[in-house]
Amino acid sequence: MSGIAEFRSVVLDTPDPKGLAEFYSQLLGWPVTSVEDDWVVVSDGGPPRRLAFQLAPDFRRPTWPDPERPQQFHLDLHVDDLDEAEKRALGIGAVKHEHQPSEEDSFRVFLDPAGHPFCLCRD
Repeated sequence: MSGIAEFRSVVLDTPDPKGLAEFYSQLLGWPVTSVEDDWVVVSDGGPPRRLAFQLAPDFRRPTWPDPERPQQFHLDLHVDDLDEAEKRALGIGAVKHEHQPSEEDSFRVFLDPAGHPFCLCRD
């Protein structure tokens, strides 16, 4: 089946595009590939694995699970060792979310420096 379009990137709003790009560059091991004042990209070489960070001066952090400002989306990132990945993610500026929706230890929820939730998943 052929689609109408080809996936290019996921774009995150942030008050600090360069800072958030640096965080995800370290988290994913992808280099920063494009830098403008209001737009920064990290990529493993091109579509479809590419994240962009767009300046949003009036950005309001998600308050998930509070519905007043929901997460709207989140990234699931695979890791081999959750404990080691958590330690390293916290070391570069992630925050472990107080709300962990699963009692299983197959994923953990974190917040990036702008407050966007993401999960480290071992399965």
